[in-house]
Amino acid sequence: MAETLRKGSRVTGTARERLAADLKKKYGQGRSIRSLAEETGRSYGFVHRMLTESGVTLRGRGGATRGKVKA
Repeated sequence: MAETLRKGSRVTGTARERLAADLKKKYGQGRSIRSLAEETGRSYGFVHRMLTESGVTLRGRGGATRGKVKA
């Protein structure tokens, strides 16, 4: 869904279902929540909420993790 929604506008009904399905598909293909938020013009929190409402199991955070300091 390349269509950018107006920030802050309500997304309801069929449009919400289509957006949720599109976000779910793209997230499943490896896209990040942040990139999906930027693409749709919505906030990170909005995209996160849409994914969790759709039953998506969110991936853990990436990047380096801290382990025990070796002495």
